[in-house]
Amino acid sequence: MPKEKNYKWKLGLFAVTALVVAVAAIYYVGKQKNLFGSVFHLNAVFHSVSGLKVGSNVRFGGIDVGTVDDIHLTTDTTVAVEMVIQHEVQRFIKQDALASIGSEGLMGDKVIVISPGDSGRVAVRDADILQTHAPIETDQIMASLKTSADNAAVITANLADIASRINHGQGALGKLLRDTTLSSNISATMKNLRKSTAGLDSNMEAAKHSFLLKGYFKKAAKQKEEEQKKKDQEEQKKKQDELDKKAAADKNKPSGKKN
Repeated sequence: MPKEKNYKWKLGLFAVTALVVAVAAIYYVGKQKNLFGSVFHLNAVFHSVSGLKVGSNVRFGGIDVGTVDDIHLTTDTTVAVEMVIQHEVQRFIKQDALASIGSEGLMGDKVIVISPGDSGRVAVRDADILQTHAPIETDQIMASLKTSADNAAVITANLADIASRINHGQGALGKLLRDTTLSSNISATMKNLRKSTAGLDSNMEAAKHSFLLKGYFKKAAKQKEEEQKKKDQEEQKKKQDELDKKAAADKNKPSGKKN
C-alpha cells in the first residue's frame, strides 16, 4: 500500500511538471509567433524570396518585431509575403519604408529587414504594401568572390614569373641588377657626360673672351640690356597712366558742399 501511494505521488509530480513545461513551451512559441499580443499585418512583393520561409523573423532596427505569416505566388515573376508585426512598433514604420530580405550571417536563415523611412511621413496602416529592395543572392556573392580569387591567382602567377626572370638576369632590369659590367658602363657614361658638360661650360666662357667672338657676345649683352630697359620703361609708363587716371577721377568727384 505505501508503495502504491509513492508511485501515484511520483506520477502526479511528473504530470504537473510536464504540464508546466508544455505551457511554458506554448507561451514561448506563441510569443515568438506573436499569437498572444496585439498585431497588425504588412505585405511586400518580391521577384524572389531567396529561401525565405513561413515563420522567418521580421526585423526593424535590428530587433525581431514580427514573423512571416504567409508566402505565395501572385504571378510567374512575383511572390507576395504577408507579415505579422507587433502593434507597438507600427508608429515607427513609415509609408516610404523599404522591406528587403537579409540573412543571419553569410549562410544563416533568411529574415525580412524593414527600414524605417522618413520620420516626417505618415505611419503605415494595417494591410499596407511596403516597397521592396531586391535581395543579393548568395550565389552572386560566391560567384563574385570566385572571380576575384581567380584574378588574384593570375596576378600572383605573373608577379612570380617576373621575379623569377629578374633573379635569373633576364630582361633589362635583371641584367642591370645582376650584370656588373652593364652597371659599370652606365656609371662610366654618366661620368663622361658630367665631364663633357663641364668642358662645354669652359669653352663657352673662353669664347666670350675670344677676340673673334668678343664683339658678338658684347652685342648680345647690350641688346638684352636694351630690352630690359625698354620693358622697365613700359611698366613705369603704365603705372604713371594709372596714377593720372586716378587723380583725374578724384578731381571730377563732387565736393559735396552746399552753396
